Amino acid sequence: MLSRVTRAQLIVRNIEEKFVAALRQRAARHGVSMEEERRVILRETLVRGGRGQRRSFKDHLANLQDVGDDALFARPATTLRRIRF
Repeated sequence: MLSRVTRAQLIVRNIEEKFVAALRQRAARHGVSMEEERRVILRETLVRGGRGQRRSFKDHLANLQDVGDDALFARPATTLRRIRF
Protein backbone atom coordinates (compact mmCIF):
# COMPACT_ATOMS: atom_id res chain seq x y z
CA MET A 1 0.00 0.00 0.00
CA LEU A 2 1.31 3.47 -0.87
CA SER A 3 1.72 5.93 1.96
CA ARG A 4 0.69 9.44 1.20
CA VAL A 5 2.66 12.36 2.56
CA THR A 6 0.67 15.53 2.88
CA ARG A 7 2.39 18.82 2.41
CA ALA A 8 1.09 22.19 3.49
CA GLN A 9 0.87 25.13 1.15
CA LEU A 10 2.11 28.55 2.04
CA ILE A 11 0.86 31.71 0.37
CA VAL A 12 2.66 34.99 0.94
CA ARG A 13 0.91 38.18 -0.09
CA ASN A 14 1.88 41.85 -0.34
CA ILE A 15 5.58 41.34 -1.00
CA GLU A 16 7.52 44.31 -2.34
CA GLU A 17 8.56 43.93 -5.97
CA LYS A 18 12.25 44.31 -5.09
CA PHE A 19 12.07 41.10 -3.02
CA VAL A 20 10.28 39.24 -5.80
CA ALA A 21 12.96 40.37 -8.25
CA ALA A 22 15.74 39.35 -5.85
CA LEU A 23 14.12 35.92 -5.38
CA ARG A 24 13.78 35.51 -9.14
CA GLN A 25 17.47 36.34 -9.63
CA ARG A 26 18.57 34.05 -6.80
CA ALA A 27 16.50 31.18 -8.21
CA ALA A 28 17.98 31.74 -11.67
CA ARG A 29 21.52 31.71 -10.25
CA HIS A 30 20.79 28.36 -8.59
CA GLY A 31 18.97 26.98 -11.64
CA VAL A 32 15.72 26.28 -9.80
CA SER A 33 12.20 27.66 -9.79
CA MET A 34 11.20 30.51 -7.51
CA GLU A 35 9.03 28.05 -5.60
CA GLU A 36 11.97 25.73 -4.95
CA GLU A 37 14.16 28.65 -3.95
CA ARG A 38 11.55 29.71 -1.38
CA ARG A 39 11.56 26.20 0.06
CA VAL A 40 15.35 26.22 0.29
CA ILE A 41 15.37 29.62 2.03
CA LEU A 42 12.76 28.46 4.55
CA ARG A 43 14.60 25.20 5.27
CA GLU A 44 17.95 26.92 5.72
CA THR A 45 16.50 29.62 7.92
CA LEU A 46 14.36 27.42 10.13
CA VAL A 47 16.55 24.33 10.39
CA ARG A 48 19.88 26.12 10.81
CA GLY A 49 18.51 29.05 12.77
CA GLY A 50 19.16 31.48 9.93
CA ARG A 51 22.90 31.21 10.31
CA GLY A 52 23.77 28.79 7.55
CA GLN A 53 27.19 27.23 7.84
CA ARG A 54 29.29 28.75 10.61
CA ARG A 55 32.64 30.07 9.48
CA SER A 56 35.78 30.50 11.50
CA PHE A 57 37.11 33.96 12.24
CA LYS A 58 40.06 33.18 9.95
CA ASP A 59 37.67 32.37 7.06
CA HIS A 60 35.71 35.53 7.75
CA LEU A 61 38.87 37.67 7.61
CA ALA A 62 40.06 35.92 4.45
CA ASN A 63 36.77 36.79 2.72
CA LEU A 64 36.79 40.49 3.59
CA GLN A 65 36.77 42.86 0.63
CA ASP A 66 40.06 44.43 -0.37
CA VAL A 67 39.67 48.11 0.45
CA GLY A 68 43.09 49.26 -0.67
CA ASP A 69 46.50 49.89 0.74
CA ASP A 70 47.01 49.82 4.51
CA ALA A 71 48.48 53.32 4.25
CA LEU A 72 44.91 54.57 3.86
CA PHE A 73 44.37 53.72 7.51
CA ALA A 74 47.60 55.16 8.91
CA ARG A 75 47.14 57.48 11.87
CA PRO A 76 48.53 60.96 11.45
CA ALA A 77 51.53 61.79 13.60
CA THR A 78 50.53 63.97 16.53
CA THR A 79 52.37 65.37 19.47
CA LEU A 80 51.69 63.68 22.75
CA ARG A 81 49.97 65.61 25.47
CA ARG A 82 50.99 65.45 29.09
CA ILE A 83 48.75 63.64 31.51
CA ARG A 84 48.77 64.26 35.24
CA PHE A 85 48.56 61.18 37.44
